[in-house]
Amino acid sequence: MKKKMMALSMAGVFAAPVVAIAQGTNLTLFGSLQAEYATVNRDGQSSQALIGDDTGRSKMGVHVTENLGSGFKVKARAEYGFNTGAGNLGGARERWVALAGDQWGEVKFGRVQSPFKDFAGGMTIDPFAYTTLQAAGSGGTMTASANGLGAGAMGFVNSAIRYDSPKVDGFSFAGLLMPGDSNRLDPANFIAPSGGFPGSQTNSGGEDGEWDFQVAGKYDTSVQGHYFGVFGGYSRDNVSTRQRISQGLTNNEHVWRGGASWSWQNFKLNGQYENINNAVGAATCTNQAALGDPATGSLDSRGQCNSAMNMGGDGNLWFAGGQYDWGNTSFIAQGGMSHAHATALSGKRETSQFTVGMIHNLSSRSSLFGGYQRVMVGSGASDFFRDMNIWSAGMRHNF
Repeated sequence: MKKKMMALSMAGVFAAPVVAIAQGTNLTLFGSLQAEYATVNRDGQSSQALIGDDTGRSKMGVHVTENLGSGFKVKARAEYGFNTGAGNLGGARERWVALAGDQWGEVKFGRVQSPFKDFAGGMTIDPFAYTTLQAAGSGGTMTASANGLGAGAMGFVNSAIRYDSPKVDGFSFAGLLMPGDSNRLDPANFIAPSGGFPGSQTNSGGEDGEWDFQVAGKYDTSVQGHYFGVFGGYSRDNVSTRQRISQGLTNNEHVWRGGASWSWQNFKLNGQYENINNAVGAATCTNQAALGDPATGSLDSRGQCNSAMNMGGDGNLWFAGGQYDWGNTSFIAQGGMSHAHATALSGKRETSQFTVGMIHNLSSRSSLFGGYQRVMVGSGASDFFRDMNIWSAGMRHNF
């Protein structure tokens, strides 16, 4: 009898968290697993192929929501990304806590995505996002800044506050502020343990370069079966004292973005334009977007960062795409161009690309995808930038 009572008591202890979830707190385990066979053939060198996911789609995480009543909620999220074709444990993605209200929106605190990535354009209009065929990075028609302020697959902003408004009469907006005042948050201050060159740019902000921010807004409506949407935004990356001294930068980075979407029945069109002045973060690129480490300048990496501007220089990028849905299959054609203006230290560079492919949904959670991308680099670029042919076929499952 005592053993039965003890067993019942232990069961009650372990059941307590479940009861708490049922009484207003909900915890969701989510993730995505993807593997693709992708071949990258850069002119003048042998083809390089792998089976895996080096673009940053595969992830696993938890999302928690607690209902406080009166329309208020507390939310929390933590997720990690990994490569299905490798044995490493992966890297940190989003990590934040948030306070949300039905009437006024949501405020997040921590490591977040930028509005240029998941709110206004960016990866929201690229059906091949998080694949080797994506428009950011090697495709070179969207900013993929390693400081997290662009549309890079694994680009996140540390030490940030982000606000997302509710939608009112079709209008909504989002804003991000990175107020951190710390040398460690300045990517130009990071030096490898063995000395030598600064490490790759992974964060925004830093000493005297903090208070970076980004704002974006959008409007969408439906008229007689036609969907129309427009969006725009502004991003500012402030130059730090160390960047002024070591890199000779004198001006802050300014990025303006605008775009639109239209869909009717099975057809969909998207377009986006970005204008960049005094590139700081926009002169870098995440490893996932570039399919390798562009900082090494090595011809051994699978890709190249065609979306990056010259440090301290101006430039622009445009992207356009069309999609037709036939049953469970989407046929996609898209392309664009990036133009990095010349500076005193670097020549101008123009890169254009077009992509054709398809996505077939096996279910609401599983899909197959594949296609071809051609990247063409104009004259004047360094030997690291070359024309490329990319073939990809892969499978994805979301849970």
